[in-house]
Amino acid sequence: MPRKSRKTFYITTAIDYVNSIPHIGTAYEKIGADVLARWHRLCGDEVHFQMGNDEHSINVQRAAEKAALTPKQYCDQMRVKFEGVWKKLNISYDGFIQTSEKHHEQGVQKLFQKIFENGDIYKKPYEGWYCESCEAFYTEKDIVDGMCPNHKTKPKWLKEENYFFKLSNYTKPLLKHIENHPEFVQPEMRRNEILSLLREGLEDISVSRSTFDWGIQLPNDPKHVVYVWFDALINYITAVGYGSEETEKKRSFKKWWPQDGQVKSEQPYVMHVIGKDITRFHCVIWPAMLMSAEIELPQNVFGHGFVSFKGEKMSKSLGNVVTPLDVIDKYGADPLRYYLLREGSFGHDSDFTWENFINRYNGDLANGLGNLVSRTIGMVIKFQNGKVSLPDSIRKDEQQFHQTIGNLPMRAQAQIDSDNLANKGDIQFHIALQMIWYAMSETDKYINDQKPWVLAKEGKTTEVNIVLYHVLDSLRMITPLLFPFMPTTAEKIWSALGFAEQESIQQAFTNKPNYEWGQFQRTLVKNEAALFPRIEDETAAKSLSSAAVQTIISTDQLDRARDGQADRRDNTKANTEMKGPQMELIDITDFAKIDLRVAEILTAEKIEGADRLLKLRVSFGNEERQIVAGIAQYYQPTDLIGKKIVIVANLKPAKLRGIESQGMLLAASDDQTVSILTPFKEVTVGSKVK
Repeated sequence: MPRKSRKTFYITTAIDYVNSIPHIGTAYEKIGADVLARWHRLCGDEVHFQMGNDEHSINVQRAAEKAALTPKQYCDQMRVKFEGVWKKLNISYDGFIQTSEKHHEQGVQKLFQKIFENGDIYKKPYEGWYCESCEAFYTEKDIVDGMCPNHKTKPKWLKEENYFFKLSNYTKPLLKHIENHPEFVQPEMRRNEILSLLREGLEDISVSRSTFDWGIQLPNDPKHVVYVWFDALINYITAVGYGSEETEKKRSFKKWWPQDGQVKSEQPYVMHVIGKDITRFHCVIWPAMLMSAEIELPQNVFGHGFVSFKGEKMSKSLGNVVTPLDVIDKYGADPLRYYLLREGSFGHDSDFTWENFINRYNGDLANGLGNLVSRTIGMVIKFQNGKVSLPDSIRKDEQQFHQTIGNLPMRAQAQIDSDNLANKGDIQFHIALQMIWYAMSETDKYINDQKPWVLAKEGKTTEVNIVLYHVLDSLRMITPLLFPFMPTTAEKIWSALGFAEQESIQQAFTNKPNYEWGQFQRTLVKNEAALFPRIEDETAAKSLSSAAVQTIISTDQLDRARDGQADRRDNTKANTEMKGPQMELIDITDFAKIDLRVAEILTAEKIEGADRLLKLRVSFGNEERQIVAGIAQYYQPTDLIGKKIVIVANLKPAKLRGIESQGMLLAASDDQTVSILTPFKEVTVGSKVK
């Protein structure tokens, strides 16, 4: 589904310190950026996806000395290790930069000289707190209980003569830019943090070091090297040619970076994807540097959330660091890619546990996607000798099915495309995946409703062909949307269904003027191995069984237990004979104990093996909760997303089918239906109901 007008899209991730191999939190950033890059390529955009390594720091120098290597030798070895991980994760980057490369050095010195000539660099003695792990200076207000706010270690008091950048000159220009271009910093919570920092006023920052020599020399003073953060940020422009005198690299910089005086619609779109802990560098220092050097700013800096392990920040000292290879080597890259992006929006924190990963793998991948593809191929081979062809006409039974699947691309695009980022304020990978899985469940439902095995038994070969054609056609439309998230799996499905011999996934998605049904005449499927063999090892089984033995209780039973009415429902006759409602009266102090809040549903999904339950992710102000509700028979998950509801916020957590529910939504019910309570008028999320 190509755009009306294609664009040039330049996306970058933060370059990584090379003092240790990547963990899952680092991989989360790269996977998210990779999905965006693949999506824009799929839409026909011209994309450059840039990654790299950050190498100039005292920590890297020390690691090299410990390994009996020069810093450059150490960095070159670490590049091999990092790229090995990224290739296993199927990260489709177009460029990989090392800050020790000569062309980067030239670009850094050119930018520093430009800022110096414009009067924004000066020299003075400096005293202050410095965290060697962060490679960052901190003011007294930044320090928390005498510790670095990130590493919880005591910073050093540093005293030396440095060069400084007049960051304080750019407080007002930055405020004005962000207020005029709110999409510059996303999500909204990150933007509010930056605006708060700017309104407090900025201080000038040190941009050089003179106590070690592993770095880029200042063009005006070879006794100093450029401070690592100042150096690292410049990679975003040196990677696409800035600072080079070569004609081709000059042309590259003009192509991938916005130029002064360029018409906005013709500018390349530049997006930095970074962790939320380094937004200050990317949303304050970096744009100020660009302003000083008279270079255009990127359009967007997106600060993604962190991935924790069982609710705790991953830390070597805690021994809870999970690396991508821990998962990839055993289960493949696509299950990890799916799990990390399925758990929540890209802007919010998420959590990794082996139990949840196994549940997702077995439930969504093995039983869901894998089973659908396997049963489809099996039926086509069994009933049609592996072949299906375009039916002469479409029956009424297929019209609603067509509409459900046919609307999928635009709905998915609205969740993840950069064109919609300003409106959405976040990247909703998880909702796009929910929509794809909902389309799969509708395809499964269509198979079960049409019962092609019965039709085959009755000798209705034409009807069998019609049904299986539509099943294959739905998978033909679903698979390209799956491709950015799970590229290896999508390619396997595309090949197994016989479509790869007709056109590539890219061609199928990009070259069609509309995403329509009936775009293939015939196909021959192939019998392939299972996409996702179930995880059955003992450790996984123990994890699952321990969750399964939790008391299973429905939302309805929770209501009854809370009201003390569990026994009354069994005595229907007695209830109907009562003249009026018999209930225990409470006073206002009892009611005041209940904390009722307006919340917004962020995500909703069905729970495997629980026909009545939905798992909801809700927000009520500055907090998010998971709630399990017995409403699956009355509401489709996709219809609930974005709805405002009322929840009991101070109800003790309870386990429902092994899943913790951290509250309860309010709903009215009768013999026919259940109706969720919603505010009559628009009201702020988090408002107290009283």
